[in-house]
Amino acid sequence: MKTVCKFATLTLMMLAIAVCSFAQKNTAPRPETTTQNLVRGVIGPAGTNSSWANYSVFGLVPGSALFPIASSTTVFYFGFTAGTEADVSNMVVYTTTRGSLTITAVTPVTLGGSSSPSIMLSNTSVCPVAPSSTAPCIVRFDPTSLALSPANDYYFAVYLTNNSNNSAIAGTQPGNNQTSLAGTYFGSDYSRLTTGQSIPGVANRSPTFLMYVMNN
Repeated sequence: MKTVCKFATLTLMMLAIAVCSFAQKNTAPRPETTTQNLVRGVIGPAGTNSSWANYSVFGLVPGSALFPIASSTTVFYFGFTAGTEADVSNMVVYTTTRGSLTITAVTPVTLGGSSSPSIMLSNTSVCPVAPSSTAPCIVRFDPTSLALSPANDYYFAVYLTNNSNNSAIAGTQPGNNQTSLAGTYFGSDYSRLTTGQSIPGVANRSPTFLMYVMNN
């Protein structure tokens, strides 16, 4: 009888340990995503470029410049160097085959859930200090469900409304050797192109505004 009791007690103890171990494994916190650059962003102090009313600004992420990092999300960061309010009418990412200007996909981009936000640069919760070329105000856009591929190029297109607020804003303008990103800009709204249409020109300048492209 004692032997039976000892065996039953041992079995219950082993079951309790197994259940406790299983519970701990299932409730362990998941590690947070490590924030990584998907491409070489702007290094060092950047210059400045001003007056952007009625311009579409294109920031190019070349597929050939991507780091070998797998990510299901892409996050864009702008750098402002002057102004109190930036008004955006629309913003998207155009995907093209690498080296091509023909659009194969269009992905909306938002800030605070809106594709046409007003960015209050005078608000210290947005810009802790007034934007300047020595201390750009970095604005993080909402994550997009866009997994970048070396087989494609990506154009982040932002149309800045034709108003006095945007006439007074300025953005970062790095030298060509400061980043793997590129850019260009065009007067009028080119943020509403569709699949099959073409980017209006090559990105043969350093990027204006676009500073970083990350996974978070």
